[in-house]
Amino acid sequence: MIYPELFKQLEAVRWNMERDIPWSSFDASKLSEEQAQTVKMNAITEWAALPATEMFLRDNRDDSDFSAFMSVWFFEEQKHSLVLMEYLRRFRPDLVPTEAELHEVRFEFDPAPALETLMLHFCGEIRLNHWYRRAAEWHTEPVIQAIYETLARDEARHGGAYLRYMRRALQKFGDEAKAAFAKVGVLMASARRTAQALHPTNLHVNRSLFPRDTVQSRLPDPSWLEQWLDKQIQFDAVWEGKVVERILHNMSLLMERSFASVQELNRYRKEVTQALAAAAKPPLAAPAAP
Repeated sequence: MIYPELFKQLEAVRWNMERDIPWSSFDASKLSEEQAQTVKMNAITEWAALPATEMFLRDNRDDSDFSAFMSVWFFEEQKHSLVLMEYLRRFRPDLVPTEAELHEVRFEFDPAPALETLMLHFCGEIRLNHWYRRAAEWHTEPVIQAIYETLARDEARHGGAYLRYMRRALQKFGDEAKAAFAKVGVLMASARRTAQALHPTNLHVNRSLFPRDTVQSRLPDPSWLEQWLDKQIQFDAVWEGKVVERILHNMSLLMERSFASVQELNRYRKEVTQALAAAAKPPLAAPAAP
């Protein structure tokens, strides 16, 4: 099992909200109104770890190891929401999300292939690590800068944990896992060619609720994410390139094959998909004896 070791590793580096966040360094003159508003939106977004965990547990009933790891992931992700809300409670209490605003992002996700979901969230952790690093640079108030730096490190560790389960999946499922990981990897590394930010919280996950079936669509300001990325933290092509590089690097390590571009990964996806299809074809029947 992977969970016991991951628990020890993550427990050893877990930060304490009271001791490890420099609350006394707060400088009100360095917190703008638009910056404070983005903290609220991120606090609500992080609360969506709740429905994501419910999805993971539902779709991985046959995997107690991974499901047990969800106890750690869920705790740490909800802690992200909590520390952002604590920041607002201390310094901008008028912006603390209401329970109704938080509950709005708790809705059921449609069932999806577990391997694809695993890869999707691995890529999501990579992307969020880079978003939060950029957010720490954009903010000017010292405490929220420290918080975003702390959250970014957590997201990187979570990505490493998901990677452990992806390696295990390759051993268990072979080409099926390779095809699933390559399929989602191509999608998540192609953000430059899409109109929306490619992160699990911005993807449609419940057909019956469309178009309000993304986490971002259920925020008080559904257009917030694009504004935050494009106009505020300015997550530009250089930063997007860093995300793509990390996805391709990790896919290269997983598949033991170098991918220098999304196009190369897509060609690999087609190869594995074709191999799966060929293996699934029934053998030709022998000709009947005369």
